[in-house]
Amino acid sequence: MAEAMSPPLFPDSELSECPVPYQITQADIETARDVREHLLRDPHRPGYHFVVPEGLAHPADPNGAIFWRGNVHLGYIYQRHGEHCWGHVSSHDWLHWKHHLPWLTPTADSPETGIFSGNCFHGDGEAVFLYHGTEQGNSIATASDHWLEQVRKSPANPIVPVQDESGRRTGSQGWSSWDPHGWMDADGTYYGIFGGHTASVFKTRNLHSTWDHVGDFLAHPLEGVDLHEDISCPDFFPMGDKWVMLCISHELGCRYYIGDWRNEQFHPEYHEQMSWVDNGWFAPESLLDDKGRRIMWAWARDERDRETEQSASGWSGTFTFPSVMVMDKGRIHLQPIEELQDITYGGDNRRLTLENGSDVLVDGLHNRQIDICAWFMPKDAHRFGVTVCRSPGGEEQTVVGVDLREQMLFIDTTRSSETLGRRTVEKAPLPDYQAAQLQEDGGMLLRVLADNSIVEAFAGGTQAMRRMYPTRTDSDMISYWAEGGTCELDTAATEVKRTNHH
Repeated sequence: MAEAMSPPLFPDSELSECPVPYQITQADIETARDVREHLLRDPHRPGYHFVVPEGLAHPADPNGAIFWRGNVHLGYIYQRHGEHCWGHVSSHDWLHWKHHLPWLTPTADSPETGIFSGNCFHGDGEAVFLYHGTEQGNSIATASDHWLEQVRKSPANPIVPVQDESGRRTGSQGWSSWDPHGWMDADGTYYGIFGGHTASVFKTRNLHSTWDHVGDFLAHPLEGVDLHEDISCPDFFPMGDKWVMLCISHELGCRYYIGDWRNEQFHPEYHEQMSWVDNGWFAPESLLDDKGRRIMWAWARDERDRETEQSASGWSGTFTFPSVMVMDKGRIHLQPIEELQDITYGGDNRRLTLENGSDVLVDGLHNRQIDICAWFMPKDAHRFGVTVCRSPGGEEQTVVGVDLREQMLFIDTTRSSETLGRRTVEKAPLPDYQAAQLQEDGGMLLRVLADNSIVEAFAGGTQAMRRMYPTRTDSDMISYWAEGGTCELDTAATEVKRTNHH
């Protein structure tokens, strides 16, 4: 390319050759050890869900997910010295993460004051970062080394400023230089979707030159969805013969559209929320791996008080467990990646007949890091499910279940903790076809992942997530229950190893 690129953020990929800002003292070592031990002792810090390594991260959006030369790379927003930055981790197995130096930070050669949402995609022999530079606008960086550590920002940044030469903010023109998502088309054209209340499309043939405004991203509204409901943290990709827009609304949290991409515009046909009681499931990010799987994460927003409880703990920023996105019957549903089985052990397998009102406590299994696969075969029961992170007397418990009358998958956290967190009931609607599917299959699989302060549930083609913060030391049991009649159950509950370093 003709343009000269700015120097890399770090001169060498080898950490030993990076500049050391000062001599590490024994006091520094003792402080680092104290912090690590403090985090290891925290009963609410997840063990196998990814967590920002230290400090309060708000926002903590996943960003820049890309499969590159045999490894998964993932970015996350965190705050350092009052500035928003992208951290960087990589993994060869989706479970254990190698921490790298920061991916993107404000630097002297670039005008932004912080790094906000964006993505990373395969360009012409290089990985391309399209991100929002705070106070400046959407911007470009590239890398092509094995570990994606030699990141260079474009001298053309910002490629679309937040204000024009007259000083008008871009929003006054009907579009915003805001949360971007980019990709390279088969003909070499680079496209970018700029989020906001009126999401828009930009394109260019040269990454480091002018990007042209094409027009509105959405070709038309969908019934029941406000046309100007903001599309932020966008993630746009083909799936089968359709295209999917995975995104958030700041009010609704995670959601997605399915439709067609033609004539440089998206024609939506279907829309569904992925978070209901609030926007706690936030900022989704996905990638396509070497097996052809579309795998996503999201930020599971912390529900402890930020000024007191989060601050005292010294950490926040948890991601949902990586899940495969599957399109079935015109909808998206999620399945935890199969690699999870590589870190499960022990557990409890049993077959039960659950009578009306029964609540069978599993003795001998005491762990808050659990993977439950429960096949429920309701005879005349209309509600059934499991409890996790439960105390022996049920003083604390998180209830996960299916309500066939309401056609809902739900997670009830009203008794999850005696002191911490919000008390809510998340209700995820089951798809219309699920009643017939239940009759055809003779049962329903309920999958539950519990991990100290997060619980995820998958059943009937839908999913739900909640945060929970049990405070009793004996809230480490599970039970199975049914209401309204009898239900047969065939279940396997396994314990899950810790994969986070601390």
